[in-house]
Order: sequence, then structure tokens, then C-alpha cells
Amino acid sequence: MADVATRTTPLGGVHGGSASVQLTPAAPAERLSLRAASGDVAALSRALGLELPERPKTSASAGGRTALWLGPDEWLVIGEGQGGLMAACAASGALHSAVDVSHRNTAILVEGPGAAATINAGCPLDLSLKAFPVGACTRTIFGKVEIVVLRTGEEAFRVEVWRSFSEYAFGLLAEGATDAAL
Repeated sequence: MADVATRTTPLGGVHGGSASVQLTPAAPAERLSLRAASGDVAALSRALGLELPERPKTSASAGGRTALWLGPDEWLVIGEGQGGLMAACAASGALHSAVDVSHRNTAILVEGPGAAATINAGCPLDLSLKAFPVGACTRTIFGKVEIVVLRTGEEAFRVEVWRSFSEYAFGLLAEGATDAAL
């Protein structure tokens, strides 16, 4: 039997927020950092079962998978529960680079009327619905760390962060949630 490393869930059991914002660690998910040329997007989209977005600040979801556009040839693909992202990409027949970053990243769900103000405590983006509608995503900074933020609802965001920075990001979000409640 081979030894397999077991990782603890970052932020396990931690919850926070305020009267206007709820902060919750997201459930573990499979994640890929995917790179491919535009000519290979169609084959990868078919293999993954969703259309890889090709415009800045956009995402696509289908069948428990979400693809976030991070650059002209780069996506973060998140699979909730079912797995198989690496195998799907391998079976696509397309030239690509897929790196499993499942254990590198974790996510924090930020929900409630003060969600945008909470994230803006450490992020300079305009997160108004007009400028950052549901489904919008981007890679940006939050305090001193890089995050990927996805708007999942009118008052809901998913903040992807490297697990080594997750306590810092959660703490800064908790401070922002307190300020958003004032």
C-alpha cells in the first residue's frame, strides 16, 4: 500500500462575519490551473463539459464545474465533488498544460448585503453589480496576497486564495465584515 499524504482542511471549523456578512470556508474542491491556445479551447470545453470563457472577467459553470477566465490562455477550473478534471483534459486530445492546484488553494465564501464592502476592505476593485456582475471573476490583490474573486450572486462571492495565506485572508475579511456592519 502506498503512503498518501492527507491534508487538513485550512480554516477547518472557522466561521465569521457580522450582522451583514457571513464568512464560511468553502468545501474542498478539485482545482486546475489550465493553459491552452485558442485553437484548443473547443476540444477542452467538450472534454470538461462546459464552455471555457474567452472574454476577460467572465466565468462559465455546468455540471458542478466552473471555469474562470484569468488571461487570454489561462483558466482556473473548479470541480465541486465529482473529480476527474485532469482525466478530462488528458482525454481532450488538445495541446494544453493542466496543473492540479487542489491542495494549493482554498476558498472563502463571502455572503450578505455587506459582502462587496467586506472584500473592498483589502481590495481596490469596484465590486458594484454594474461593474462586477454575477459571474464576473478576476485575479487581484487582497491586502498583501493574490486572490481570485468570483461573484456567485448579487450579494455573494467566492474568494480563492492560496492555503498558506488563508488565515491572513480570513482575518482581513473578518475585519472588513465588522466594518461593513457599521
